[in-house]
Amino acid sequence: MLLYLAFCSIKIIKQSTVGIVERLGKYHKSAEEGINVIIPFIDRFRAIVDLREQVVDFPPQPVITKDNVTMMIDTVVYYQVTDAFKYTYEIARPILAIET
Repeated sequence: MLLYLAFCSIKIIKQSTVGIVERLGKYHKSAEEGINVIIPFIDRFRAIVDLREQVVDFPPQPVITKDNVTMMIDTVVYYQVTDAFKYTYEIARPILAIET
């Protein structure tokens, strides 16, 4: 039992990622890369956010040019998360927010 508690209290966060730690359902801290110790059954990781550059390909959309010609354009967006707290808590659906 004690070994299980010790195993649950240690979390390793990989390079270029940040973990969002909640204590009793409320934001507590952002866990940086490396070894992090949390209190089992009180703290939990809500999300592990990748801070590297991401690529999102959106479906083609029709556009109208100046000379009234309709054509389809394909969109590829490169984005990078800079604030894991805002990415997790302040945006409901981040990919949809990037698209619109």
